[in-house]
Amino acid sequence: MGDPSRFAIVQCLADRPRAVGDLAEELPITRQAVSQHLRVLKDAGLVASQAEGTRRIYRLNPTGVAALKDQLDTFWRRALDGFQDTVEDNTEDNTEEGS
Repeated sequence: MGDPSRFAIVQCLADRPRAVGDLAEELPITRQAVSQHLRVLKDAGLVASQAEGTRRIYRLNPTGVAALKDQLDTFWRRALDGFQDTVEDNTEDNTEEGS
């Protein structure tokens, strides 16, 4: 998700499922690049595909997106806990200095 093109693809797929060609028309990258990014997203479990005639339609994988959200929530909670610990430590240090 750190790659801007992958993030743009995820944003497009959040709107609705799309084929590679549809994504390539909307993004400033080639069809081949879109396919490569979709492969990475699919391997990560964030995207699923289904054949429709001669095309593959890609959509976000709700299970993979939920797992990513859970992971990000965990990182966020850890960061907030660390921030709270730092604030409390600084508060205690300032209280001891003032005594």
